[in-house]
Amino acid sequence: MTRSRDKLPQTSSRAQVDSFIDAIKTTAVGHVADQNGRLLFAMDATASRETVWDRACHIQGQMFNETVSIGGLSVQLAHYGGFMEFAATPWTSSAHDLLHYMTAIRCHAGQTQIGQVLKHALAESRRAPIHALVFVGDAIEEDPDALYKLAGELGILGVPMFLFQDGSDPVAEAAFRRLAALSHGAYCRFDSSSAEQLRDLMCAVAIFAVGGRVALEDFSRRRGGTVSRLTHTFTRKP
Repeated sequence: MTRSRDKLPQTSSRAQVDSFIDAIKTTAVGHVADQNGRLLFAMDATASRETVWDRACHIQGQMFNETVSIGGLSVQLAHYGGFMEFAATPWTSSAHDLLHYMTAIRCHAGQTQIGQVLKHALAESRRAPIHALVFVGDAIEEDPDALYKLAGELGILGVPMFLFQDGSDPVAEAAFRRLAALSHGAYCRFDSSSAEQLRDLMCAVAIFAVGGRVALEDFSRRRGGTVSRLTHTFTRKP
């Protein structure tokens, strides 16, 4: 995104985070199989995203570390930035390799290309199942109706979108919430004061993609604190 924000973002409230976890609860039961969970990690790499990009470089390593004991995680990084620039890395089960890809990328001014992300996710999921799509961004500058159609197709294919909004742009929030609902995923907002919360929620999505609810409950017991409280909402019986 090229324009600046009009006001400082607000931290996600406890109720918003509980809502995010509760929404994940309504998705498929998760991936439990003899192969790695597959997670597509998509990020807005336009000019306003540089700080969050650096933070994500640290988070991705923790996602791998949390899942290695229950079967492993395979991740593909997709990003857009600059003038119609969109790219995706090979799938990898190596945190070192993914970090190498991420640190080679620079954020450039440009418009959002969420549609490219969703089309790419659809193409990849038709080759082999994707168990979760994580998207981190702060704006939407595209026709939302076109995005909603693509999100609905992802929902049909069983690819839930977990959208993390940096900031408080109301237009982006409304669209991100709708995309999450149509794909049977979840939405949450964060800012620089909730970096730990973002890390824990993204690790929770990775754990769920690899091992389902049983693995997530174990993660909750080991981590305790905020994760334990949030995961209780996720795993409780309806």
